[in-house]
Amino acid sequence: MSAPHEFDDGFDDLLAANADYAEHFDDADFDGIAHAGVAIVTCMDSRIDPLRMLGLHHGDAKIFRNPGGRVTSSALEALVLGVHLLNVNRILVVPHTRCAMTASTQAELRERVGRSAGQDVAWQQFNVVEDQRAALEEDVAKVRTHPLIPDTVRVGGFIYDVDTGRIDRLV
Repeated sequence: MSAPHEFDDGFDDLLAANADYAEHFDDADFDGIAHAGVAIVTCMDSRIDPLRMLGLHHGDAKIFRNPGGRVTSSALEALVLGVHLLNVNRILVVPHTRCAMTASTQAELRERVGRSAGQDVAWQQFNVVEDQRAALEEDVAKVRTHPLIPDTVRVGGFIYDVDTGRIDRLV
């Protein structure tokens, strides 16, 4: 329930869209498992529509997004939970072409963010990707060798092409 307009912080358009969404909402009894047995680790890039790119629909997959689409400790946590509690038996790791995390060094990102923030950000770690293929191989290996992800779970490494919409299997 939202309070009367005590906030004026630029969210009105989104709240109005949500009100329309809620008016037609019919997923209250949804069980929350991955009905297609799929989990996807991908980038936060807004050019990626993880469900549509794989022909999936609402409720088919668990999706974890972060800069660069890396398998971080948080991503591994999500995958373990997905495998053991949410019906996941296939995991796709899907970074993408023209990713900002592959185009800049740690120093360059710190400089750009620091300039934007108006402060020193030398303490902030960014997960830059120097070699996208090597990073993908490393990430798939992390998933495949995790002690809580059984060998029966299929794991693949793919790259999404933001210019064509295609994914190609690399690992």
